[in-house]
Amino acid sequence: MKYFERMKEKFEKLQNKKDVIILSIESSCDETSIAVVKNGREILSNIIASQIEIHRRFGGVVPEVASRNHILAISNIFKQAIEQAGIEKSDIDAVAVTYGAGLVGALLVGVNFAKALAYSLDVPLIAVSHVHGHIAGNYVSHAKLEPPFLCLMVSGGHCAILRVEDYNSFKLIGSTVDDAVGECFDKVARVLSLPYPGGPEIDKLAKEGHKTHNFVVSNSLKNTFNFSFSGIKTAVVNYVHNMEQKGEKINKADIAFSFQDDVTNELVEKTVRACKEQGLNKIIVAGGVGANSMLREKFEKACANDGFEFFSPVLKLCTDNAAMIGSASYYMMKDGLGLADLSLTAKATVGL
Repeated sequence: MKYFERMKEKFEKLQNKKDVIILSIESSCDETSIAVVKNGREILSNIIASQIEIHRRFGGVVPEVASRNHILAISNIFKQAIEQAGIEKSDIDAVAVTYGAGLVGALLVGVNFAKALAYSLDVPLIAVSHVHGHIAGNYVSHAKLEPPFLCLMVSGGHCAILRVEDYNSFKLIGSTVDDAVGECFDKVARVLSLPYPGGPEIDKLAKEGHKTHNFVVSNSLKNTFNFSFSGIKTAVVNYVHNMEQKGEKINKADIAFSFQDDVTNELVEKTVRACKEQGLNKIIVAGGVGANSMLREKFEKACANDGFEFFSPVLKLCTDNAAMIGSASYYMMKDGLGLADLSLTAKATVGL
């Protein structure tokens, strides 16, 4: 029997298996992560090797440096994940991997490791979208959460409102027309001379500040569910540069608070309005910016006022990790989706 036909047969049998253990791999940017997830909800292990300190000296992620460090880390991360999970390699029912979207060189490290591992264990290989994984980060954080719900996806590369009808059924409601919100946070942090990664630094600094500025420059998208953050970013940059040229003192905490307040107001207002229009009663936040404390607080307040349930991943599962990939792959497998062969390769951009 040919390899793929044999894997397809095993894949189909998994759909009816009571307990399914999936080893998952995430390497789309600067975190090398491998997890072992049981039945899409129970994390047996989730090892994350961050490269933050390596890239901080450059002020952002350097793709080639990221790829090389994934290569150095991935074998040891695999061993740690197996040991922490308390399983044998023979207990693995399938291997899942992020194949996109992300940095192609970084993704290739994870994809090639996953293909070799799946082949050596003679188990199915499941290809997972990074965005799909971020949504599933809520499933391993909230045991009773089930679709349908509205999802706000916010990260360094993504910003969108999605209707999640079922585990593998998504409808785009709105998205950014320019910068992703996480990218905007990083650029504002850079102009304020804050270290990388910028999002957590702005969040921390904003706690010391007050609302003193309004950086919103256009309301052209006010009646849509789309976002534009390049104008806010440019307004902050221009303000800081003008103050520096005049030799005037800059209150970085107030700027951080004002910028963050403007951005989170738009995110919350449009998401809540979309939830009402879609006739849903649950909102989830997914992606790295979902860790932002002001965003969470505003959502909790807004959802309480409108009688909606609000969910966000535990902080460790907001940023890139393999547990979310393991969860997503389980529900894909249940619907017969995602089975890949050994020709699988990395892609810089992918759909859901």
